[in-house]
Amino acid sequence: MTTHSTLRKEGGTPGDPGLPQPSAGLKAGLKNRHLSMIAIGGVIGAGLFVGSSGGIAKAGPAILVSYLLVGVMVVFVMRMLGEMAAASPDSGSFSAYADRALGRWAGFSIGWLYWFFWVVVLAVEATAGAVILEGWIPAVPQWAWALIVMVVLTATNLASVSSYGEFEFWFAGVKVVAIGAFVVIGLLAVFGLLPGSDNPGAGLAHLTDAGGFMPNGAGAILTGVLLVVFSFMGSEIVTLAAGESEDPRRAVTKATNSVIWRIAVFYLGSIFVVLTLLPWNDPSIVEKGSYVAALDSIGIAHAGQIMNVIVLTAVLSCLNSGLYTASRMAYSLGERGDAPRAFARANAKGVPTAAILASVAFGFAAVYFNYAFKDTVFEFLLSSSGAVALFVWLVICLTQLRMRGILLREAPEKVTVRMWLFPYLTWATAAMITFVLVYMVYDKDNREVVLLSTLVAAVVVGIGVVLDRGRGARREG
Repeated sequence: MTTHSTLRKEGGTPGDPGLPQPSAGLKAGLKNRHLSMIAIGGVIGAGLFVGSSGGIAKAGPAILVSYLLVGVMVVFVMRMLGEMAAASPDSGSFSAYADRALGRWAGFSIGWLYWFFWVVVLAVEATAGAVILEGWIPAVPQWAWALIVMVVLTATNLASVSSYGEFEFWFAGVKVVAIGAFVVIGLLAVFGLLPGSDNPGAGLAHLTDAGGFMPNGAGAILTGVLLVVFSFMGSEIVTLAAGESEDPRRAVTKATNSVIWRIAVFYLGSIFVVLTLLPWNDPSIVEKGSYVAALDSIGIAHAGQIMNVIVLTAVLSCLNSGLYTASRMAYSLGERGDAPRAFARANAKGVPTAAILASVAFGFAAVYFNYAFKDTVFEFLLSSSGAVALFVWLVICLTQLRMRGILLREAPEKVTVRMWLFPYLTWATAAMITFVLVYMVYDKDNREVVLLSTLVAAVVVGIGVVLDRGRGARREG
């Protein structure tokens, strides 16, 4: 069994059996405050601000149950990942662990699929940011804004890991403060305690006064799950970034332990406020977006522009983290011989330049496809990467089932975070993720996404198996 290199780890030595070994490449340039904010901001994507209105329209107030179900699933997945990452921090995170626990083909496959997901996200977020910026300064065309945003954040990532961390610290800070303020102000308005509010302060009445709590039936909760599940992607970023921090084990442990309140406040709390400020079927929720409609109902002037600033911040944060995440996964794949070796080279500042440039090159190509071939090439890219989040979570479950035994045999003192009720809760989480994937096949709005994603995954897994067998044959020869 091969071992995988990573950054220095507190308490580890080059002789630790079975644990990733120190790398001369990446540097520990992220401070604890960077990691804390990356962990908090990682669960707040632009999808929360932009996509929540669609879920509300489909499921009504019962969308809260959808968010709760997905939130619980993410908490369990993060607990599993936290167990492995705290014991063995690695820039490849779950890909490196899958490599070790399930086989080279598994690490290769999930690593490249995850990279693919994030480089497509780069194009989506760059375009979303460009739409907002063009609205403010129409003289600059949308494609030029997308280019400017990509270039600026590429330069940030190329400068040093600390510059990425600093940008993300402030981007995530804006999102956290904005949602925190939204929840507090919204709750005051809900109960009629906000001075000068235009909202009638109906309390919890709007949760049931427009057709009941489940106006579209219990089945709409599952439809809601499909709509909200992708907005949670990004919570795992902290486990990739932890390897470049001053104290990776502490950072991972803290992030894993805090994921429950982060999801409760930022997702359930903010959606709860929207649903109690307005009836779920209020047309403004879809027309303006759920958060803008809620702010308008309170009587906050220029709510749309305020929200645009916050969404732009979320977009830039997602772009910044997406490029960082894709490049570190490419770096880890290069280290393990599953990508060009150039990807595993870092400059004097600890920046994997080739991995960043390769990731952003694909991102630029995807932006071009979004403008030139939106309904063909880009639609394929978008659909074929759409279910990768669920594939990643499923692989984390299966990996942790094997890694627990490996870690306890080789370095039991490193297992400082443990999955609850192992292995029963791990199997239950894997079953729930599988159920969501199967349900997507029967949902006409998601069928294409899951089938195309599965097709691409099958091709990548096939390549991984062939390469793995080729290596085995060369060793035997």
